[in-house]
Amino acid sequence: MSIYEIILVIAFGIMTIIGFASMGIDKYKAQEGKWRTKEATLFAIAILGGGVGSMLGMWVFRHKTKHWYFVVFFHLFAFIDIAALAVGLYFLI
Repeated sequence: MSIYEIILVIAFGIMTIIGFASMGIDKYKAQEGKWRTKEATLFAIAILGGGVGSMLGMWVFRHKTKHWYFVVFFHLFAFIDIAALAVGLYFLI
């Protein structure tokens, strides 16, 4: 495995964790009545590589599942992230 492949996989993993954690933190804040994370920030995290984690966090924490645009776009971003990882790893081999 080359250094570029390792960096790509680590970046994907970090963004997945950030996406998952951001959904969990926002759900906690919603339950506690605290200051919430902006929807634009949640989407930015998902767009920037955290789509898989954001989608998993949405379903694990049952957060934002009633908003059609979160359901549709988080799944789309997760698919794009996985495809980009696969293509990146393919061309780095």
